[in-house]
Amino acid sequence: MEAPFLPAAALVPGVPEERWRENRSWLAPDFWDPDSGRVMAAVQTWVLRSEGKTVLVDTGVGNGRHRPDAPHFADLDTDFPARLAAAGVRPEGVDIVVNTHLHADHVGWNTRRGDGGWVPTFPNATYLMPAADHAHFGPRGADRVSRDPVFADSVAPVDRAGQTVLWSGAYRIDAHLSLEAAPGHTPGSSVLRLASGTDRAVFVGDLLHTPVQILEPEHSSCLCLDPRAAAATRARVLGRAADERELVVPAHLRGAGAAEVRRAGGKFAIRRWAA
Repeated sequence: MEAPFLPAAALVPGVPEERWRENRSWLAPDFWDPDSGRVMAAVQTWVLRSEGKTVLVDTGVGNGRHRPDAPHFADLDTDFPARLAAAGVRPEGVDIVVNTHLHADHVGWNTRRGDGGWVPTFPNATYLMPAADHAHFGPRGADRVSRDPVFADSVAPVDRAGQTVLWSGAYRIDAHLSLEAAPGHTPGSSVLRLASGTDRAVFVGDLLHTPVQILEPEHSSCLCLDPRAAAATRARVLGRAADERELVVPAHLRGAGAAEVRRAGGKFAIRRWAA
């Protein structure tokens, strides 16, 4: 899914307007619409193959969902299953699902409509979920989201099927893939690190909603539950990515969707976009 999102000033409060204007040559049209002032965004799933297994990173929004607080995510009918099939992925062939955090646009295709209700879309997969988010957004959690349908239709059915694995701190998937806590956007937000030969990448979820946050890492989005913690985590993750030449892969970037970064004083800059 690709669409205009919030106005830039609302999504990332505190970033000076001129910062967008002075970078217009590469922000538009993929990441920002200068006419409307809105950030352009994507909702997507990443497919990885590692040690003979198929791994999905986040599962998007899902079809047929009741989303009273997010009408742009409600009652969708997308061709996500066909797109997965075109990428050579059958639901039965998925081994691992990584939910970087448990917001609605990262867990939606965890489940599908089945006989009698919602059932796991990927019947043979282990679903890796951050324990802190599971507690926070669950029925006894602190957040209002626990009172909307997201947990009930996209997380609880996986729990009931016995396919959920909750983790804290760090989790090793295999020799090439590992999860690390990256709190701030949500209590359990995480990043997935990839190391294979000389290749390095870090899937950062919603640590970045726009590449302007690479230039201005101290500014968190309005969607972050703990903006200060998110900013500290972003600086740490970007610093390691710059030092170790990790490709940074955010959840919601359109266009190239990933970039190498470098240090630029106390901030960061884009070294190159992924091909």
